[in-house]
Amino acid sequence: MADEVLFDVSDGVARVTINRPERRNAISWGVTTGLREALARAKADPAVRVLVLTGAGDKAFCAGADLTGMAEGAGFVDLHQGRGELARLFLEMWDLGKPTIARVRGYALAGGFGLALACDLVVAADDAQFGTPEVDVGLWPYMITVPLVRSMPPKRVLELMLTGRRVSAQEAERIGFVTRVVPVDELDAAVDELAATLAAKSPAVMKLGRDAFYAVWDLPAREALGYLHTQLTLTTLTEDSREGIAAFAEKRPPRWTGR
Repeated sequence: MADEVLFDVSDGVARVTINRPERRNAISWGVTTGLREALARAKADPAVRVLVLTGAGDKAFCAGADLTGMAEGAGFVDLHQGRGELARLFLEMWDLGKPTIARVRGYALAGGFGLALACDLVVAADDAQFGTPEVDVGLWPYMITVPLVRSMPPKRVLELMLTGRRVSAQEAERIGFVTRVVPVDELDAAVDELAATLAAKSPAVMKLGRDAFYAVWDLPAREALGYLHTQLTLTTLTEDSREGIAAFAEKRPPRWTGR
């Protein structure tokens, strides 16, 4: 894995850290490669039940793409193909089969904004700032449009894209794309508590349910309901579902096996 991305697993939680604090954790080719490798490792490891994504240092979660560094020495075709790495990363995040949490401190801008919102849940320190400043440098936030419109009203997304203005953590919580805002000194505790809560659930049911959530997102209602009907029956056939119902009836904690 690239040195620009750190990977650590403990207590069922994989912690993935963008490790470029001197560049405000800007996205480089190494970062996108490292993040995709980290996702693959987390997906393949049965010990991982939750993934937390964050940035090193106290200045930024991720300040977006490294505009100058990523363009150096790249031909047009290679550069075009490389830009698709972020799209592939988003798809792999949604296909992970395990819940994801963005731990946001400081700036989450441009591609970093999209990266945070591609996570299932976002816990932000009260110093966090979000935004799409691409329009101010003659670009447009094309690649992050999907995670943004999946996280807040589309016209709010368009307003942020058109103006490039910054959004505070408090406004982000009001808009609805941040799950929780906490003081800086409580950020780690809040993320750890949420990750532990998710890690304590049945990994089998979490995977089936989370997969179903993303599968029906863009489906017409009739088609979505048919799919969900099938998934409900499938879930009841798992060992964890039977164990959960038995534990409820016997008034005891369930013992999940992930099967």
